[in-house]
Amino acid sequence: MSRATALRRLAAHEARWLISLGWWVARRRIGVAPGERALGYAGAQAAFVYGLTFVCVVETVGVGVLLADRPAAHAVMLVLDLYTVLVILGLQAAAVTRPHVLGADTLWLRAGARRDIRIPLELIASVRHDLRFVREPEKDGNEVVELAVGDQTSVTVELSEPVVAVGMLGRRETVRTVRFHADDARAAVAALRAQLAVVNAGAAAEAGEGTAPETGGDRAPEIGGAAVRQG
Repeated sequence: MSRATALRRLAAHEARWLISLGWWVARRRIGVAPGERALGYAGAQAAFVYGLTFVCVVETVGVGVLLADRPAAHAVMLVLDLYTVLVILGLQAAAVTRPHVLGADTLWLRAGARRDIRIPLELIASVRHDLRFVREPEKDGNEVVELAVGDQTSVTVELSEPVVAVGMLGRRETVRTVRFHADDARAAVAALRAQLAVVNAGAAAEAGEGTAPETGGDRAPEIGGAAVRQG
């Protein structure tokens, strides 16, 4: 990737979390259409983010007192400190306003403003509640992607076919297993399984309609159908 492309992607990331601050204040969510279900994940990091914000505010006040007789240095440090506070709050704002989204035929997984993965429901072979604490990157190639929050994931999705995930800087990964966190993981798994059942039932019905029974002569009609895959 060229340096210009990397800079453009970083600038786009900055714009996304800045926009998220406005949506957070307005108590609105990005990318959740009517009829779709939002699966929140920001709760696991909230205490850490707010605690870090408080520490940064205290540090800003302390530095301001120490540099009170140096206006130029005080102004520079004030800008840097305020920007740091905005970045930390933007991290939480992006997570709150950009939840995972379960649609009619797609599971859209997001990690704040950093990255997202769209998975067609028809490619999901299984989904389960699976609490894991992330200590180090996966060792089994690039087949697994973890969207951890607070160093943990709580839902594992196995795919029947790989999908391509694109990172914040454009890195492409082939993915067969996705692990992500949801604040209410069991409810997220139940909702996803229910939607998978609807999708699979619809696919089975279409397959049945496409196979018309043969009649004629002394032959009895043949009745066939597709098995419904359980998520």
